[in-house]
Amino acid sequence: MKITDLRCAVIGKHPIVRIVTDEGLYGLGEVEFTKSYLKPFVLHFREALIGEDPTDVERVMLKIRQRGSFKPYGAAVSAIEHALWDIAGKAAGVPVYKLLGGKVRDKVRVYNGSIRQKRTGDRPEDYAADVKWMMEQPQNFFMVKQGISFHSNMKDTIEDFHYGVKQKKAGYHGAMDQGMISERGFNHMLDCVIAMKEVLGDKVSLALDCGPGWMLPDAIKFARAVEKYNLMWLEDMLTGDYVPWVNPQAYRELTTSTSTPIHTGEQIYLRHNFKELIETQAVRIIGPDPADIGGIAELKWVAEHAYMHSILMAPHGTANGLLGLGALINVCATLPANYIAFEYPSASDTWWEDLVIGLPPQIVKDSMVDLLEAPGLGLDIDAEAARTYLREEDAGFFD
Repeated sequence: MKITDLRCAVIGKHPIVRIVTDEGLYGLGEVEFTKSYLKPFVLHFREALIGEDPTDVERVMLKIRQRGSFKPYGAAVSAIEHALWDIAGKAAGVPVYKLLGGKVRDKVRVYNGSIRQKRTGDRPEDYAADVKWMMEQPQNFFMVKQGISFHSNMKDTIEDFHYGVKQKKAGYHGAMDQGMISERGFNHMLDCVIAMKEVLGDKVSLALDCGPGWMLPDAIKFARAVEKYNLMWLEDMLTGDYVPWVNPQAYRELTTSTSTPIHTGEQIYLRHNFKELIETQAVRIIGPDPADIGGIAELKWVAEHAYMHSILMAPHGTANGLLGLGALINVCATLPANYIAFEYPSASDTWWEDLVIGLPPQIVKDSMVDLLEAPGLGLDIDAEAARTYLREEDAGFFD
């Protein structure tokens, strides 16, 4: 089997990768909806892939892996890797999780970081109302995640929230404010945590997406201040999101200063860049994203390495879309006992649910999703229905 074409079309806001072969099989991969601009970067790899056997996933990846980087550009390489595994599974007639060593769980736990309504504001009562709505959703998620501090609007809406330079609106996802947080800002965040925990109690767990942008002393002080609330974790306080470095030494000081679990990793590309973070036990939980780390094989390697160092695993995935959901389900079915849950992804538009073939009517039940048993990643796109959403330049995407 040989690859005859690599295609990419932006459907809604998601760049969708389609690898075509001379035997009629094709594979699909999906980029987060926050990265519509990556289509040319995906197509940059076309000549490198043509003529290769897509079932030799690692051999193909060796040709392109070094051309990726930290978020956002690792997403192009990652989506191609997903599409290769999709073909490999279809060629073998098995779900991809079978090719990754087989399942260790029959259902996969997920948490809610993406199914939300627009919050009415950044006051404690607004946060309380938001988590109340989230915990009442039919998926019965065991945990919800809320953005605070630099990963929320409170850095702009709360007067004198921090002493750093405020960045002007950059017009793209991932611009970063940073600086020392004021006493007013600090107390406001604590009030929001208290308000949310009063609603959630111990029925639904709470994690906080915090940054990046914190200075280390503030991060230590806040992590200690919320210890009594038994949060699942504090995420990306020092680095994360679109920060192209890791800073494991600072994370280790933060982690060893508190009993509140510290989490990071969504922006990190490749296993090599997790090595020091894991081996120095700089965090308690890592959260690589299969759509950014370089693919599902990279994520599995990192999970296994973390397991050997007693570090927990909670993969990121908020904007990965429904095809991205297939990648998450397959890889997380194979992960060791350090796995907690992955972040349930959303799509850019609700009509995606009408395009994707292979998902049950209710995907999440009691915070769990069933494995996908169809060959490959288990999902497909209804080509005829999707043509409505294709741009003119992508008219031949499904041909």
